[in-house]
Amino acid sequence: MNSPEFSFPVGDLDAAGKHFQRPLRAPWLRGVLEGTAIGPSEQDGELDVRLSKSGTDVVVRGTLAAELVVPCSRCLEPTVIPVREEVSVLAVPSSVPAAAGKGGRAGRGERKRAEDEAEEADDDPGEADVIAFDGDTAVLDDLVRDELLLGIPMIPLCSEACPGIRPERPSSDAPGAADETIDPRLRPLLRLRNKT
Repeated sequence: MNSPEFSFPVGDLDAAGKHFQRPLRAPWLRGVLEGTAIGPSEQDGELDVRLSKSGTDVVVRGTLAAELVVPCSRCLEPTVIPVREEVSVLAVPSSVPAAAGKGGRAGRGERKRAEDEAEEADDDPGEADVIAFDGDTAVLDDLVRDELLLGIPMIPLCSEACPGIRPERPSSDAPGAADETIDPRLRPLLRLRNKT
């Protein structure tokens, strides 16, 4: 497995937090978007986040900005789409959920707190997502990829006036060119029109 691109140390964080800026490099984007019709643009993007400690959890807030190349939904030509997303996530140590499931006295309190946080997150759609982290680092690679994909419009267009895919028309100088542009199913009607 490749080393993570967006790995942040959490051991030296406090409640005030630390600010991090990391580039979204085109080779990394190309790798995580492999197998899709989406690719990176010429310019690097940027992840700008502040990580702060809240007990054993880490609060991650910031922005993600990048330009991706996607096919236009009408003409299928490559189109550069700017993506700018707000990032808001709560990273919890992966050992906490395991301890909460054991049912001990300490685990019961942790389980109750986790249930309360889950209910609050369900009640308020503006609440942060929850991810797990191992050890002394929070890895945000999957989160960054997901936010990029969610930031792409459902119907990306190269322009609002995009006419879509058009068949090539033969030049009007060629004899019979007008007949070739007519749908073959309508040719009997054209013959009727020419008889009158």
